[in-house]
Amino acid sequence: MDIVLAAKVWTFWISVALVVASIGLVVAVIVGYLYKVVMPRYPKR
Repeated sequence: MDIVLAAKVWTFWISVALVVASIGLVVAVIVGYLYKVVMPRYPKR
């Protein structure tokens, strides 16, 4: 029974890490797109 409980706790924490990493990746792609594609279209005056 201890192994099953440990497996559930382990999968819970790895899922938290994967969700945080996925959100970070999406934010990084959006910021990278804005920086590399949108900013050169509208240069500072």
